[in-house]
Amino acid sequence: MRTDGLLGQAIDYALGGVHGVRPELLSRSTPCRNWDLRMLLCHLNESLAALHEGIDAGYVGLEPGAEIAEPADDLAETFRYRAARLLGAWARTHDRARPIAVGEYPVGTGLVAGAGAIEIAVHGWDISEACGHHRPIPPGLAADLLDISPLLITESTRHALFAVPVEVSPLAGPADRLVAFLGRTPHAFGS
Repeated sequence: MRTDGLLGQAIDYALGGVHGVRPELLSRSTPCRNWDLRMLLCHLNESLAALHEGIDAGYVGLEPGAEIAEPADDLAETFRYRAARLLGAWARTHDRARPIAVGEYPVGTGLVAGAGAIEIAVHGWDISEACGHHRPIPPGLAADLLDISPLLITESTRHALFAVPVEVSPLAGPADRLVAFLGRTPHAFGS
């Protein structure tokens, strides 16, 4: 599975969505059922910390670790800070074939980066939708993520990660097909 570049592209895209976050929007609903923007940003920030731990340290603990000094009051600033740290760790990773221990299971670094790219890009889309900006995931990134998504999100793992797929037109572009595969209705949220 070729995932080089996807993590950086996903972070770049998500940073654009996070740019629109303002404190008065944190209670807004998101395309993630039963989650408001504050909850989604907290989740995404935790995901960035776990990805950083995996890529930098070679393992992802299943218990929360000690936090490092970072912005505490501003969830968008925390996202930007953690995204920069993750990109730095990814850039320093020279052995992208080494496994990362997730709990007690070894997982390939490329697989972890691909899963992280899906998580970050789609939640970046969720944030953009909740803020009312409706920024589609770039077509090339969406197509690449759509190619690897069925390898990572199967019927046995979907229920813990994403809602059931939503039907879209066969003429839908890759961004709409990706978010629909992950249980979101393209263009319908906040309309």
